[in-house]
Amino acid sequence: MTSQTPATPVRDTRQRRAVRELMASTDAFRTAQQVHDDLRAAGESVGLATVYRTLQSLAEAGEVDALRQPEGEMAYRRCSDGHHHHLICRNCGRTVEISATEVERWAERVASQHGFRDAGHELEMFGLCDRCPD
Repeated sequence: MTSQTPATPVRDTRQRRAVRELMASTDAFRTAQQVHDDLRAAGESVGLATVYRTLQSLAEAGEVDALRQPEGEMAYRRCSDGHHHHLICRNCGRTVEISATEVERWAERVASQHGFRDAGHELEMFGLCDRCPD
């Protein structure tokens, strides 16, 4: 049996608060580089490595959702609690949380048909929002 050490509490630093506040102010997924650029433009002195670590820490704590974008880069967004999916604009990054009961039923049915239980899933849909030109 392996022993586990309790997780070290995360300090609530000025930089962490700045990242958290920025994430609360946008409805789009943002990469660490975009968050860093936005913070610097707002006059915050935060290193890019700190932004990466903070976003990863927030994702692990369930405070933000993490999404691997089609290009492979991770992006983050402050989301509501509970299971949900995302509809994401490929052009501007605008994101809408959606519930998809038909998807939920389909996923349960497929898992059951193959002898799985307690199966989870993630669904992100990409398209162009009504604010962006074709």
